[in-house]
Amino acid sequence: MDEPVIITIDGPVASGKTVVGRMVAQKLGFRFLDTGAMYRAATRLALDRGMDLEEEEGLARLARGLKMELAAVEGGDRLLVDGQDLADRLRDPDVERGVSLVAKVSAVRRALVEQQRAIASEGPTVVVGRDIGTVVMPNAPIKVYLTAPVDVRARRRYEELQRRGEAVDYAQTVMELQRRDKIDSQRADSPLRPAEDATVIDTEGRGVEELAHQILGL
Repeated sequence: MDEPVIITIDGPVASGKTVVGRMVAQKLGFRFLDTGAMYRAATRLALDRGMDLEEEEGLARLARGLKMELAAVEGGDRLLVDGQDLADRLRDPDVERGVSLVAKVSAVRRALVEQQRAIASEGPTVVVGRDIGTVVMPNAPIKVYLTAPVDVRARRRYEELQRRGEAVDYAQTVMELQRRDKIDSQRADSPLRPAEDATVIDTEGRGVEELAHQILGL
């Protein structure tokens, strides 16, 4: 049988990949997988268990023991982790601070990449993340890399946190975003970068519908 069509969308924090990717999936009738949610889920569970996010072997054991799957529900796909829907807890401040530490652990990445490939093999899927086009699915026919200047992305994240009712300082938001960019782009395993054959799109000043339409045109 032919392999299912995969569209990969990579990019840094607050580049728009999740909201744009979800819209592209909806318009095509594809499944939608946010791989960042998988790393967030591992981080959430590690914190719940009182684990040290600098202790790599413990994080690796945790990741290897998790079962992740996409469940089709009204309104879109939901990521289940050992049968649990953790969506409401994946944007907690402690997860925001810790997820890049968990995601840089090579053994964690290997464990979750294996599950990402398994999920995508089940049907046509839009997959978003930071290393999808370069490492996870390098043979995907359509690869996109979304980007935007740091100040634009920091403003988006600041406004997002405000909408969630969190007490947030803009300068601190900028520093946190820069910290995560540095970790993601400088990690030894699967650093954040566009694939050589990816279409790079600057999302500054552009709406979700417009960006989705451009990707559909590919």
